[in-house]
Amino acid sequence: MLGSRVFIFMLFFASVAISFASDRVIVQKDVYLTALIIYLSFSILTFHLRTISKKGNYSIDQGINYSLSFAIVTGPFGLFIFESVFRIAVYFYKKITNTDDPEEFIHIFYNIGSFVLQYSIAYIIFKNLSDSFLNIHFGYWILMFLLVTASAILSDMFLIIMFAILREIRTRQEIIHFIKSRSVIDMGKSALTNGLLIVFLQEGKWEMLLGLFILNYLVSHSFISKSIFLENKIERDKFEQMAYTDFLTGVNNRAFMDKKMAELNQSKEWIGIVVADIDKFKRINDNYNHAVGDQVIQHFAATLKSYLKKEDLLFRSGGEEFTIFLLNRKYEQTETLLNLIRQGVENSTVSVDYNGVNVSISYTSSFGLYYFHLNDSQSMEKGYVQADQLMYESKQKGKNQLSAKGII
Repeated sequence: MLGSRVFIFMLFFASVAISFASDRVIVQKDVYLTALIIYLSFSILTFHLRTISKKGNYSIDQGINYSLSFAIVTGPFGLFIFESVFRIAVYFYKKITNTDDPEEFIHIFYNIGSFVLQYSIAYIIFKNLSDSFLNIHFGYWILMFLLVTASAILSDMFLIIMFAILREIRTRQEIIHFIKSRSVIDMGKSALTNGLLIVFLQEGKWEMLLGLFILNYLVSHSFISKSIFLENKIERDKFEQMAYTDFLTGVNNRAFMDKKMAELNQSKEWIGIVVADIDKFKRINDNYNHAVGDQVIQHFAATLKSYLKKEDLLFRSGGEEFTIFLLNRKYEQTETLLNLIRQGVENSTVSVDYNGVNVSISYTSSFGLYYFHLNDSQSMEKGYVQADQLMYESKQKGKNQLSAKGII
């Protein structure tokens, strides 16, 4: 912790030195004050729209930064004033909103130091290279992108040193991964935005300057709103999937089966409802244990699923009982498919670990198929009852059987 604070204050005092060693604000006072008010207003306004990533106990704010254009137009000293006021305002904003880190006050000095240093260096590069680049096509924009790239490299270097001191980064691979997290597209947007802001500031086009800030705010706000919407949708989908998924087998559960039955009742199509059950499952549990029984259930679910098409629906409707909805098939096709599945189960084995020994277990299954056309008198619920009864007929016939009925 002491080493990181020493580094932070080294950055801060270096920024103080370079600021006071340079010329004072290099634009007229009224121009500077107007620019300062506009930049501060929009920087504070858009601060909550930044993407925040965590690295250990520290958070890194990511987003388009306007300091490059402010530094090039007003000089390092002008930038130092802007960054100082802005970072102090951010500190109080985070305090009020309870989003501050434990070391938030120290962060003020780090942010002032690192931003003033990197953009002061960009200012020096711009002053020395701008004449050369302005003589070539698109030279101004090439220079802007180079300045943004150089600033990003310096920013990453400061952060890497900081995290290395804190032992948040330990290996070369972590350094490479950290650097690669930079987005070239974001750097391009930053170059374009700051390049336009420099032109508008130098030419005194305040309306254009305000318009660009407002446009940036609206685009950023829209992007964040869409990101939040997508995150919420993903979370909803995730919870819905959890609510409708059987935890043991990963297939759909009884709740989702009930939901799909209600939906399919409106379809008025031909469907095959299948109820499948593992034969003599209690004996498996009694001879081994419930953990082995669970593995047999998982194997049965995986076997059933391997024979089905994408549009077919598989559910775990009970302990060792599964239900299948076969869609877009003729009756003969459903009957043939189920006999293949039954034979596939009979000819397969489950390898399980029982008391430290690998054991192969064979088992069979019984099936009931009810094939019919959905209409006002033939609902999914009635079809399921019929398929369930047919499965019990298979059990009574000696198990490892398919009992099928088609209402064609």
